[in-house]
Amino acid sequence: MTLAKAAFPINLSAYKPLTLDPTNPTLTPEQKETLKANIQLCRDAIVFFTATGAARGVGGHTGGPYDTVPEVLILDSLFHSQPNKFVPIFFDEAGHRVGTQYLMAALEGSLPLEQLLHYREAHYHLPGHPELGLTPGVKFSSGRLGHMWPYVNGVALANPNKIVFCLGSDGSQQEGNDAEAARLAVAQKLNVKLIIDDNDVTIAGHPSSYLPGYSVSQTLQGHGVTILEGDGEDIDDLYRRICQAVTSVGPVAVINKRKMCVGIEGLEGSTHGHDVISVKLALAYLEKRGLTDAVDYLKSIQAPKQTYKFIGSGDNWGSNRNVFGDAVVSVLGKMNEQERKEKVMCIDNDLEGSCGLNKIHAAYPEIFVSGGIMERGNISAAAGFGMEEGKQGIFGTFSAFLEMCISEITMARLNKSNLLCHFSHAGIDDMADNTCHFGINNMFADNGLDDGYPTWLYFPADAAQMKACVESVFHQPGLRFIYSTRSKTPNILDANGKDFFGEGYTFTPGKDEVVREGSAGYIVTFGDALYRAVDAAERLKQEGINVGVINKSTLNVIDEETLAKVGASPFVLVVEPFNRRTGLGSRFGSWLLERGLTPKFAYLGTYKEGCGGLWEQYPFQGLDPEGIINKVKELVG
Repeated sequence: MTLAKAAFPINLSAYKPLTLDPTNPTLTPEQKETLKANIQLCRDAIVFFTATGAARGVGGHTGGPYDTVPEVLILDSLFHSQPNKFVPIFFDEAGHRVGTQYLMAALEGSLPLEQLLHYREAHYHLPGHPELGLTPGVKFSSGRLGHMWPYVNGVALANPNKIVFCLGSDGSQQEGNDAEAARLAVAQKLNVKLIIDDNDVTIAGHPSSYLPGYSVSQTLQGHGVTILEGDGEDIDDLYRRICQAVTSVGPVAVINKRKMCVGIEGLEGSTHGHDVISVKLALAYLEKRGLTDAVDYLKSIQAPKQTYKFIGSGDNWGSNRNVFGDAVVSVLGKMNEQERKEKVMCIDNDLEGSCGLNKIHAAYPEIFVSGGIMERGNISAAAGFGMEEGKQGIFGTFSAFLEMCISEITMARLNKSNLLCHFSHAGIDDMADNTCHFGINNMFADNGLDDGYPTWLYFPADAAQMKACVESVFHQPGLRFIYSTRSKTPNILDANGKDFFGEGYTFTPGKDEVVREGSAGYIVTFGDALYRAVDAAERLKQEGINVGVINKSTLNVIDEETLAKVGASPFVLVVEPFNRRTGLGSRFGSWLLERGLTPKFAYLGTYKEGCGGLWEQYPFQGLDPEGIINKVKELVG
């Protein structure tokens, strides 16, 4: 990694560190003016450097870190006053607010200011969630939303004479983890102080609308946590409440009401503020603030492009995660209204726009539930709906969150549920959020016994196969898991240049597909790795190495005919965007040996923490065509 020589175009040297004594809950006029100036400076910086993510196409999150600047700077001032009284870490259970961690690391001198210009860019160590050991100045790994408070309880137990802060949100508080954490914190009188941004915004909407009755303050109060609620933009009152929390014994929640992206025209109060600010709105904000250098820098950014030309696939790039929703709507359209309402229920997990479930919501709102950020409860509710024969629940979220649902999947299996799950963002492609959002342990969903209730794992390769897959398995009984990528994938071509999954194609569950014949050996793959494997095979054939490609779109069912075919060849190479320890490759070799098939065998999968960026994740893991070609040549000798 070589940092660009461009200077950070906002003068952060104007930041004036404060030292505030929590035993004095009143700010002097001078302290208040300094604090307000620091808040504005930091909010300007956050708008700017997160917008560089929008300009480069790697996305990011602006609203969360922007909103919580006042409380973060107050905490920083307290840390300076009595270092031995606090664990000086801005623990945050809304990991996507990573901009906070990067800015504070830069202000303390741990991170070069210039590095902020490469927010979420590949190989610059600024991924979409904080990762301990990757980024200088970052002091913890947040994991996914709503996972931090239980961990912070442990930090408090390890530091009984210190106060530990945990930044939270109304979204993270929806997770069941936090209810458990609250009970332990109260029972043990832990000196954990929660600073919660309650802005009534999550990705898919406003909690006050889709979870009527849900109240952060009342929920925590019911667990026995002391509540200090107020206006997060009232600096005097915010400081007073934080001081009160610090000087109180036991767990206290400082709940701050404010609009999302307060003061940003075009975003204030909007769900769009949850994600990264658009370049257009960022430019308007920065221009209004008179930050000309920042405006010029933002305008100069050119988004990096994938220039590699894949062969063996076409130019029609489709979004399988959205095609899933379109395909389900098509199937539902063949039912009458009464049949749909009686037999199908779709439960979202605050990610309907990311999983294609918004298509179902728009077409048939009467069978759609906006379930909030509650993976375990929502998948169980969908499974419970599908307990009766002829009924089925539909559930969707990111593949990385499947690990949170293992026990509930077992319950669904034990109760013979009919459950269709769409886990999008599978694998590693286009994952600027990085390691904690890799969907690489998807085989965990098949965790039953050999004689257990049917469980099917499907990973279609392109939009046409996704449509065919949904149509084929929609009415299939049992548990069905369909995976898709965050990234778009191209249409797969056959050896004659025609669409492999084109007109006349029917998806057959459990059947592997020979995409390319080969005599030297076979690459076995699936999903978004297929078009890369086909490209590698085509280039190897140009060098005289005749390699075949198998699309194993049903991941966990053995196709005996195809297994025998590849097992009789000189080598088998499994290529997958899943974890090498838990993926298809870890099973496939055993399947071969159990049948006395002994080709040379190897498998490529995800094996190290990510590098940020988008398509760059594939070559970083050695899963791109070049990596596949090199491994094949090694096997061929």
